[in-house]
Amino acid sequence: MSQYTSFSQFFAFYLTEHRHPVSRTLHFIGTWGAFLCVVMLVVTRMPYWLLLGLLSGYSFAWVGHFFFEKNRPATFKYPLYSFAADWVMWWQLNFGRLPFRE
Repeated sequence: MSQYTSFSQFFAFYLTEHRHPVSRTLHFIGTWGAFLCVVMLVVTRMPYWLLLGLLSGYSFAWVGHFFFEKNRPATFKYPLYSFAADWVMWWQLNFGRLPFRE
């Protein structure tokens, strides 16, 4: 059972786990890569783009966590909330609603 009763509660926690500017940048790059892979999946209908998208998103993020944040990715405990939160963070970074550096 999750200790979070809403996504907004989880997202507040999620942001505390992503304070390092290099980690946020790596998440941003990896999620852009995942987004472009999804576009390629739609365009080409080649399923390997889904695998490449997952690889892009998670590899960049995990480097950020293990080498810069020095914490364990939330995806291990809250996979759905974490997946959604990454996209929300990416969206907010794209539109300047969230800074790369706190």
